[in-house]
Amino acid sequence: MQLYLFKNVLRTSVFVRKSFFNTFRSTIPRKMGKLATSKVDTPEYHGLFTADLKLLVDLFKSNNYEIRIAGGAVRDLLMGIAPQDIDFATTATPQEMKDMFTAAQIRMINMKGEKHGTITARINDSQNFEVTTLRIDTKTDGRHAEVEFTTDWQLDANRRDLTINAMFLDFDGNLYDYFEGKEDLMNRVVRFVGDPSQRIQEDYLRILRYFRFWGRIALEACSHDETALDAIKENAQGLSGISGERIWVEMKKIVVKNHMPAILDQMQQLEVLANIGFIGNVEMDRVQRVWKKCKDLSPQPMTVISSLLETENDLVALNNRVKMSNDEFKLSIFILEHRDVVPSGDALKYYQDLLISQKDSKLKGRILELLKYLGREDIYESFDKWVPPRFPVTGYHLMEMEVPKGPIFNKTLNSLKEIWKESNYTLNKEELLEKVQEIVKMESK
Repeated sequence: MQLYLFKNVLRTSVFVRKSFFNTFRSTIPRKMGKLATSKVDTPEYHGLFTADLKLLVDLFKSNNYEIRIAGGAVRDLLMGIAPQDIDFATTATPQEMKDMFTAAQIRMINMKGEKHGTITARINDSQNFEVTTLRIDTKTDGRHAEVEFTTDWQLDANRRDLTINAMFLDFDGNLYDYFEGKEDLMNRVVRFVGDPSQRIQEDYLRILRYFRFWGRIALEACSHDETALDAIKENAQGLSGISGERIWVEMKKIVVKNHMPAILDQMQQLEVLANIGFIGNVEMDRVQRVWKKCKDLSPQPMTVISSLLETENDLVALNNRVKMSNDEFKLSIFILEHRDVVPSGDALKYYQDLLISQKDSKLKGRILELLKYLGREDIYESFDKWVPPRFPVTGYHLMEMEVPKGPIFNKTLNSLKEIWKESNYTLNKEELLEKVQEIVKMESK
């Protein structure tokens, strides 16, 4: 009754009401494991029903097995988003699914997930459906889990990380919500299922997933549940035992979400960054400045991550931890080398010259990301559309003119290229070759 009155007093402002209610709500005990049901009847939900999906659902029903949409797809549907990937959960065991699919002459692929309960069915050679048996974790070590199959939907929900990811949706539109996930989603807050420390200790990567979903879901940057933050700080060191590849996947998603500077600042305060490969203190003022400049330009994750790095040594240390790709490493090196350079005169011409100076098919993309990092929206589009002209002189032309091989040959070619740049790429082959003898004479002195 008190909570009801409290919520109604704040109806004058939706945003203020949600903010204040979320803070109040974090101080009261949560009702765990109490099933709440409701109906979903939206265009996004009905849009899922392809002929292949109907065939899959009918097959499970005819064999007396339950099947429901699980996890992230349910969350997306409740937010009015058509999910890109759909995971399904079922009461059927992997062997029962294999028998059922075999009898129906449905091909199964990628059987590596079977030990964890997942069978992937390919129906009509057009659509894959990943279906996982309900399960509970019997043993966890912070990285991996040993599972046991169950037919209890609540037990499966209880092992999931966040309340907003612990809901199920059946094919009559019924939503099954055991941990107030829908309410949290509507209030745009992110909470662990049950005890935060227990959830984290089952898989320390859940710390990063918490922050990733905060950037995706939350309206406010810093209205975290203090219980969750305390648990993260107490368990942050556990991330040091998580594989760099898993960390890198999550980190790249975090840095392009909403509230990024505030989230990273929180991660630094809780010693999360220190345990995933970032050495020293990150200069958060720089992160804030870069994010403000580039957030609307769709930067690559590595472009944003470069703002967290002070030196190339920091990049090397991070790479040793997370094993980034060569392209990601080279992009960051390029940004670190050029981010403090202030072009004199025509900035567009400066970056055009930089592109012309090297034979690297990926250099233009790196310069474009540098322009995003610097917030140079004023020249970004012009540079993006610019097609570099081809330098009209080759070494063959100098050989025809009997330019001596060796240092003089190379200096002559480079001098011609500089003259060509200074002409704004307008001098043709004949005009450039007229200058060869003068250059050779000068270089021979």
